[in-house]
Amino acid sequence: MPKIKTNRAAAKRFRKTASGKFKAGHAFKSHILTKKSTKRKRGLRAPNHVKACDTKSVARMLPYL
Repeated sequence: MPKIKTNRAAAKRFRKTASGKFKAGHAFKSHILTKKSTKRKRGLRAPNHVKACDTKSVARMLPYL
């Protein structure tokens, strides 16, 4: 069987944790930050964990992580 290609876009956006879950960055934190509250921007800095219902599709794009 040939090797499965990794989706390079997904590889740049997701990292696998030691427990097997996936973490990613938050959306809405790159520009137009003046109208967003400090509390909201601080919350966006924290890692975003992929929901259990979406883990299967992310894992399919990243076969070797």
